[in-house]
Amino acid sequence: MNTATTIPQVFICGASGLGYKIAEQFGLNITFLKPALVPLTLSRSDLVILGELSGVSHNVEVRCRRKSFRGDMLFTHKGLSGPAILNISLYWEMGDRIVINLLPDLDAEEFFAARRQSKVEFKNLLSMHMPRRLSRRLCTAYVKSLPINQYNDKELCSILHFLHNWELTPAGTEGYSLAEVTAGGVDTKELSSRTMESVKVPGLYFIGEVVDVTGQLGGYNLHWAWASGHAAGEYV
Repeated sequence: MNTATTIPQVFICGASGLGYKIAEQFGLNITFLKPALVPLTLSRSDLVILGELSGVSHNVEVRCRRKSFRGDMLFTHKGLSGPAILNISLYWEMGDRIVINLLPDLDAEEFFAARRQSKVEFKNLLSMHMPRRLSRRLCTAYVKSLPINQYNDKELCSILHFLHNWELTPAGTEGYSLAEVTAGGVDTKELSSRTMESVKVPGLYFIGEVVDVTGQLGGYNLHWAWASGHAAGEYV
């Protein structure tokens, strides 16, 4: 097919795979596609430990690939969701670890140092700063809960490091059925940044999610859909 031929004006937006097929038909480059802003799943072994926390939400900071997001993390029967997880899924790739700061607002070293001589069990102090179900499960699975005054300095330092740097390796995502958007799409180099028209096929326009432009949570993707549609519409 001669891709230099002008075609009747056609607008292609997202929400289905049709836009990608049309782009491929006309020889346009499509970047790697993946579900994004999507819950992450955990391995069977991790779910044995964490599956019973389904429904528990906690405010955390999540890091992956030098990106970090602050917000609620929700435990599900399949893994992790919530705003912080959905945002980090934009950057997570299969095999990557995510690092979770369970106490982003707390100077844990100072907090526990001030109670160093206390006979209160660790899990009970921890529950002052996170849901009780979560604190008890963490202490059952990862941290031996003792009265604070029974830990030596090395043990307590190791526990506090864990709370600020909990590492998990997701098994995957929950896929397109639960994804807010598709990451990747028609390469922006293939389009006019002013009109969204294909530089190879005059009269063919790509807007919205079908283009390789993906934003974080917060209305950015809707804004892009409207803005790119408006740009193309104004030109036509």
